[in-house]
Amino acid sequence: MNQQLVDDVIDRALAEDAPWGDITSEAFVPDDAVATAVLSARELGVASGLDLFARTFVLVDAGTEVVLQVSDGDSFTAGQHLATVTGNARAVLRAERIALNLSQRMSGIATQTAAYVAQVVGTHARIVDTRKTTPGLRALERHAVRCGGGHNHRFSLSDAVMAKDNHLAVLAAAGIDLGQAIRRARERIGHTTHLEVEVDRLDQVETVVSAGVDTIMLDNFSLDDLRAGVALVAGRAIVEASGGVTLETVAAIAATGVDVISVGALTHSVRSLDLGLDIAVSAAKR
Repeated sequence: MNQQLVDDVIDRALAEDAPWGDITSEAFVPDDAVATAVLSARELGVASGLDLFARTFVLVDAGTEVVLQVSDGDSFTAGQHLATVTGNARAVLRAERIALNLSQRMSGIATQTAAYVAQVVGTHARIVDTRKTTPGLRALERHAVRCGGGHNHRFSLSDAVMAKDNHLAVLAAAGIDLGQAIRRARERIGHTTHLEVEVDRLDQVETVVSAGVDTIMLDNFSLDDLRAGVALVAGRAIVEASGGVTLETVAAIAATGVDVISVGALTHSVRSLDLGLDIAVSAAKR
């Protein structure tokens, strides 16, 4: 993430939430009232998005003071105070929902990721995310995965060559040999570009690996077939397991010897963490 990207996301969210101002606060709250708000965890988790939380308040009013008690990547318990916000009451109320939405979602992703990472301790398998992210929020959600101890897959379609089942179906329909297609792709791309190919059958493994891929993805393989696939690859490429990975199955998948386990659930079906912002408002000092 960079500051411009973060500010763009927050600015769009603020504009969506109050395109012509917060008419409720303007009608009810004195313009010189001061608010103090405490961000608290209502359940245990792993923090992510706390810098965005703080930045949201500052973008609404540069005079708002935000003190963070935890940093991204820190674990916390239910009831723990995570941040304190002090500033103009209208500004605090204007920013609170966006600040909470971002930090709750990102902390949910970090917490979910940490749970998956804990399941593969003792193996060399990495937990990685996928492109199944919220449009416009990919960089934030990928950051949250890292906060939870996970790793990132390619960021976009422009970052690596990754031939998946639909690409292979096109080749098959055109009568193009898979191994030959991989070798031609290698000739077309730059020498620094990573090349990955997905397979769904064991009999495809040797063709793909011998053609010179960097990573082979074993998609929806059984545990026995994953072990067999790792043995067939024999260190000639990175082995990625994908498809149907859950908290209940990930440890057994890691034990097969794969190098990478990609988990779409880290971002596409995560539950936002329950964080609360309790606000006290007082009159401005005269």
